[in-house]
Amino acid sequence: MASPLLRSHLAPLASLLGVALASTLATPAALAGSCEFLSPVGGDGVSPIVTKTIGMGNPLGRPNWNTDFYVTRPYSSYKLFFTADSSKSATYPVQAYLKFTDGSNLRVFNANIAPEPGTGGGKLVPAVPGKQVSQVNIKVGSADNMAATGFTYRVSVQGCR
Repeated sequence: MASPLLRSHLAPLASLLGVALASTLATPAALAGSCEFLSPVGGDGVSPIVTKTIGMGNPLGRPNWNTDFYVTRPYSSYKLFFTADSSKSATYPVQAYLKFTDGSNLRVFNANIAPEPGTGGGKLVPAVPGKQVSQVNIKVGSADNMAATGFTYRVSVQGCR
């Protein structure tokens, strides 16, 4: 049985992430299969769900808008999950990338999304033939769109065979 936090994070998968994601949201049939959560880089080793608040960043460094997840074996697809975790609505600039072992990467999602508080959704991303994924990156926040500064969200990724 999944924990309440895990259930609350996955429940919004059925809702749409606004118009930008409506046409690419994975259906329940497409999400069937053997999937497992990927561990976040720098995580606590307990939860595969990362909760962050969008900030402007450290004046001496870059903002921490990126969350990476380790990929330790080949998968045929990846499920990316996002949940708005603030009590007010916001528009979240979200990008997602597959990072490959050869040092290259591929952007697989790029949109400003505005889910209702406590909701979100997911995106099913197929693996790239001939490329080995080493990490999945989800970036929430942008210097071009600071309107979401101060808002909290949750992200996680599953690898599926």
